[in-house]
Amino acid sequence: MAELPTSKSLLVRARDCSDQGAWHRLTELYSPLIEKWVRPNVAQRADAEDVVQDVLTALVRELPRFDHNQRPGAFRAWLRTITVHRLRAYWERRDSGPATGGQDQHEALVQLADPASALSQTWDEEHDRHVTKTLLQSIRLEFQPATWQAFERQVQHGHSASQVAAELSLTVNAVLIAKSRVLKRLREKAAGLVDFL
Repeated sequence: MAELPTSKSLLVRARDCSDQGAWHRLTELYSPLIEKWVRPNVAQRADAEDVVQDVLTALVRELPRFDHNQRPGAFRAWLRTITVHRLRAYWERRDSGPATGGQDQHEALVQLADPASALSQTWDEEHDRHVTKTLLQSIRLEFQPATWQAFERQVQHGHSASQVAAELSLTVNAVLIAKSRVLKRLREKAAGLVDFL
């Protein structure tokens, strides 16, 4: 995976239409997540891939005008809205309803369009987990193994700084600095994509 400069987030870089590397990384990041949400709503895998491409095409077209500073979670809500619209367009082109489940699938799409629904909240949670996990994987090699282990044990395993320091033969301060460095880099890459970091 190509590394990003620390000064700009992926979202900022992708808004610049001339930055093909950022577009590639954005589509690489989001294609699996979009497909996961689209696939249950279409009959054929090839159709799901077409809908994913429709979502990404709309994203490419509209992203330069998107203002991610509107509110926390704006990008993921915007992406969810695009996905809902592209699914509706798919069904209209096919002159049919959802592939399976009929009314249940229609209701799911209505819920997905409602930002206050439980399904939309699930989308938001899955989005944040997916993006965070993927971006963490992409920055792992930027850090020394001890730094990464200190971060991972604190953040992902819930160990205290003093416990991690003892396990890794580091000072508590070194463990806290390791966590801070990794989180800082993650925030840089995730700016505008995941707002809770």
